[in-house]
Amino acid sequence: MSEHTWFILAIIIYMGAMLAIGYWSYRQTDEYDDYMLAGRNLNPFVAALSAGASDMSGWLLMGLPGALFVSGMSQLWIAIGLLIGCWANWFWVAPRLRSYSEVADNSITIPSFVENRVDDTSRVLRIVSSIVILVFFTFYVSSGMVAGGKYFEATFDAGYLDGMLIIAAVTVAYTFIGGFLAVSYTDAVQGSIMFAALILVPVIALFSMDNPADIWTWSTAHPYGPYGAEGNPDYFSMVKGVSILAIISNLAWGLGYFGQPHIIVRFMAIRGPRECRSGRRVGIFWMLLCIVGATFVAIIGTAFFGQDPSIAITDRDSYETIFLDMARILFHPLFAGLVLTAVLAAIMSTISSQLLVTSSALVEDLYKIVVKKKPSSQVLINLSRTAVVAVAVFAAVLAANPNDSILDLVGFAWAGFGSAFGPLVIASLYWRRLNAPGAIAGMVTGAVVSFVWGQVDALSSTLYEIVPGFIASALMIWIVSSVTAKPNKTTTDEFDEAVRLVEVSKQKPEMAMTTVHKKMKRGEVN
Repeated sequence: MSEHTWFILAIIIYMGAMLAIGYWSYRQTDEYDDYMLAGRNLNPFVAALSAGASDMSGWLLMGLPGALFVSGMSQLWIAIGLLIGCWANWFWVAPRLRSYSEVADNSITIPSFVENRVDDTSRVLRIVSSIVILVFFTFYVSSGMVAGGKYFEATFDAGYLDGMLIIAAVTVAYTFIGGFLAVSYTDAVQGSIMFAALILVPVIALFSMDNPADIWTWSTAHPYGPYGAEGNPDYFSMVKGVSILAIISNLAWGLGYFGQPHIIVRFMAIRGPRECRSGRRVGIFWMLLCIVGATFVAIIGTAFFGQDPSIAITDRDSYETIFLDMARILFHPLFAGLVLTAVLAAIMSTISSQLLVTSSALVEDLYKIVVKKKPSSQVLINLSRTAVVAVAVFAAVLAANPNDSILDLVGFAWAGFGSAFGPLVIASLYWRRLNAPGAIAGMVTGAVVSFVWGQVDALSSTLYEIVPGFIASALMIWIVSSVTAKPNKTTTDEFDEAVRLVEVSKQKPEMAMTTVHKKMKRGEVN
């Protein structure tokens, strides 16, 4: 069989497995809350891999190796910032958000949580947060579809548009039928595939070389990729030629974690606050080794491709197909096809998570506001499925003619969410004085500052837009909340209840969190 036939067979096996998980999840999903949040009973291992896979996306296997290959280790500041941000998110946000989202009228989306948290009866906060989700997730989903198109170009020598549409169709299919449970379990499988592939490809590539030690010198003194005879002398330097603002910008990617709806929604679905410790350990270990693997794909790739003129990287602009090309060259076509599914895994896990969150913004946070009669659970599920398809179609239109790299698209959306939601989520969980006017002002300010800053090349090229966006949002939350009326007693009592629920749940690991909450209300647990 030809190489392409083997690749197609591997992809069919992978796609079939994803659809099978989607069907299994469909059989487990009876209620709307199950479709949107898996009944708040998510295993911490699944939650950790699901959060990681939906977070990293095609950026980890395509964007990061490409950036490191072209620019050298100065790009690692992004990975360091993300690793720190991921740890902080699991440590500070996860336990309290799991507790507080249940206390705050059993909120199942981030917009509904922030509205219930500050008791915003005007519905403005919920509407604004839903609009922010719709705007920035459209770009985020588009970045995944762009990665999908590039994947098919590099792997099958097929058309970009054909590949983009195939990946979009299968991802929409299992998200459509299985909801949050399907997304979470497919993400866990996809995260495992990504992990194995990122370890396997650089190791095999290293052993396939005649002189493996060349990886430490080739990039600094030999031609490779975009560099001529002198190579890139500063390849291994993380600071040379890099300004302080550039380092701050790259580290600031870590700030974005606090405000990513598709990531922190996993915290709302996990079994309880006590499980967050296990989730944090699994998630950080997975992420650290994946980043190490992606880094060595780039380092080894300089010598791997530089020494052999008969092989080349397909993407000659941003070099984001380096991982795909190495796998294709190193392995038997069937095995290479299975390894290359890691990229599909990364792309599809992120798209599915984002589609589900976006559909929830349309249905849970916008549609339910305007309808007078509460729809049935089945009607809400069907509306959510329709929204998944609608958002996917719109994102596909944007991705049909990509003008930016995957990293640029992801960076824009990441900054938007981090600025709009990050400071608000932290304040919601840790500042008792937060009120509705402060929350609204902070969210709007963060989104606007990030969006405008990102559109001005002179500004965005100097400092990543999440930095001014995050700072402006945090300041506005503090100033406006401080000069306007204090939150009412019901709101502050709810805050105290959520904090207490975290501690009591940790002391009662044998009880489900919902049970602990009910016993607290009845005064049976201190």
